[in-house]
Amino acid sequence: MALLRIRKFPDDTLKEPAAPVKNINGNVEGLIDSMVQTMYAAPGVGLAAPQVGESKRIIVLDTDHENPGKHLLKLINPKVVEAEGKIVWEEGCLS
Repeated sequence: MALLRIRKFPDDTLKEPAAPVKNINGNVEGLIDSMVQTMYAAPGVGLAAPQVGESKRIIVLDTDHENPGKHLLKLINPKVVEAEGKIVWEEGCLS
């Protein structure tokens, strides 16, 4: 695991659609572990692979910023299939 450099707008990786992950292997697992470490070090509550220069559909997020790691989610090829309601929260984008 290593801290990754978080890309800032207008980095080209942030402008393109991310590619789906076809095979979950040690490289993907290592990337996810590094993304988690980078997210917490930033500090942030979520981080997507394109934000660290990897054009892959991967995101890590922690829904409980007061208890880091307790509600950590690691999503590969996520899709929003349904949404309702709204939430008001401060923007937390690291890019």
